[in-house]
Amino acid sequence: MRIGYACKLEGVQGYNLKTCTLKNATPDNLKNIIDYNLRVLDAMLEYNYNNKIYMFRISSDIIPLASHKAVKYDWENEFKNELKLIGKKAIKYNIRLSMHPGQYTVLNSPDAEVVKKAIADLNYHCEFLDAMNLDSTNKLILHIGGVYGDKASAKKRFIENYNTLNDNVKKRLVIENDDKLYTIKDVLEISSRTNIPVVFDNLHNEINNNGDNKDDQYWIDLCKKSWKNEDGTQKIHYSQQDSIKRKGAHSKTIDTTQFLAFVHHLNRKDIDIMLEVKDKNLSAIKCSLCMDDNNFSITVIEKEWARYKYIVLEKSHQNYLEIRELLKDKDKNFTLRFYQLIDKAILNDNETGFINASEHVWGYFKNDATIKEKQKFKILLDTYSNQVQKRQHIKSFLFRLSKKYNKGYLIDSYFFVY
Repeated sequence: MRIGYACKLEGVQGYNLKTCTLKNATPDNLKNIIDYNLRVLDAMLEYNYNNKIYMFRISSDIIPLASHKAVKYDWENEFKNELKLIGKKAIKYNIRLSMHPGQYTVLNSPDAEVVKKAIADLNYHCEFLDAMNLDSTNKLILHIGGVYGDKASAKKRFIENYNTLNDNVKKRLVIENDDKLYTIKDVLEISSRTNIPVVFDNLHNEINNNGDNKDDQYWIDLCKKSWKNEDGTQKIHYSQQDSIKRKGAHSKTIDTTQFLAFVHHLNRKDIDIMLEVKDKNLSAIKCSLCMDDNNFSITVIEKEWARYKYIVLEKSHQNYLEIRELLKDKDKNFTLRFYQLIDKAILNDNETGFINASEHVWGYFKNDATIKEKQKFKILLDTYSNQVQKRQHIKSFLFRLSKKYNKGYLIDSYFFVY
């Protein structure tokens, strides 16, 4: 079982992709941006391998404006060697890659121009994975699209347009249920008529199921039948609802207790799980560690604690003290309890210890700070009120100082993520 995450890294520096607008998409500019982005992707694979993350969704923006009809830059030939080397590394590290075209890639639109653009976008995504010499187990995920007042006709149109795709795209394409229009039952119906593998999304199904009360395991097992040997291990999407945001909003972090209960209920290991969550790689790491008790390492947990400690101090002083006690017994496997306490703190919306945590962070450079910086920090704390905007203002200020005074311990702290 692989655990993965989507598109970008949280809590680590130097991994952000670059992009550009159409008017700035000159050959030289595109060459520089793509060169940079591919080096970032290569570094992401290293990060994932070092953290035992073996599934990753590549951002569609890796090649800016690649499917735009006005952009003629031949990125495939320009970077063919770099792409082959990245693909070779993914294969060596056994990292399964995927891409997920966005909301404007609508294959079942009644507008022929929209469909034409959707096909061009699918071709680009497929060509990118092809350029890395990756096999058909590395997938493209697509939603069915719109209903346009007639779901039966929209389904038929999807199938007709799917049949016009080239074979390479067909080999990579998988389809997914969404949270508004197409239930998992709808998607399985389309699959039965096209042989497209189906990705089950648990949160989408929870929100959009037409009153069908069958559990996740039922649908996941049914979806498995749509996956052929050449498609690789069945893949699903897993997320949790943010308790204070709109229905369908992904949670800040994965609650490990809920996740492990979900996996236990599946009672299967022949499945890959893509996490869709705000803290991305951070949740992927903790879920992987909690599932892999045999590889327990106190050193790994202590490194994790170094990154989490100030966000826990901000959210819950009690949990902070309990974790410190927990870490004293270096021979005991307490990975799950460790992350349960962290989850409880992060998902707590009462930042009762924010001032205390901020002062701890400030302590790393208070002696080096200029008079102006000291004055600003005092003003920020004196005028602080428990508001997200004010809190982020202070954290941004402290993060800038962490970089200015080269405090690597703080730069890597998840205090600045949540």
